[in-house]
Amino acid sequence: MAYDKSLAERIRKVLRGRSKLTEKQAFGGISFMLNGNVACGVIGGEMMVRVGPAAHEEAVQQPHARIFDFSGRPSKGWIMVAPDGFKTEADLKSWVRRSVDFASSLPPK
Repeated sequence: MAYDKSLAERIRKVLRGRSKLTEKQAFGGISFMLNGNVACGVIGGEMMVRVGPAAHEEAVQQPHARIFDFSGRPSKGWIMVAPDGFKTEADLKSWVRRSVDFASSLPPK
């Protein structure tokens, strides 16, 4: 599956300068990882955002967000955001910040 390379580049720009940042092909798209933990990514034209179980209910209630269910099984703490949900740079930065906050709370892998 192809992924939106321009969205991936927008996310890279937001993440630029962070230490221990890596990228990995995953879920048919690309994932951005901090200290070995997935923070966010791009699948098709949507943004995958890892917010963690505690922030799940609030995040999924946001406009243009839905539960990540790539394998047909919902994953609590993982959200998919449709393009209208990150149209502005402020919206994109907000989702990236949520994902970075959660990934940074995890022990390094």
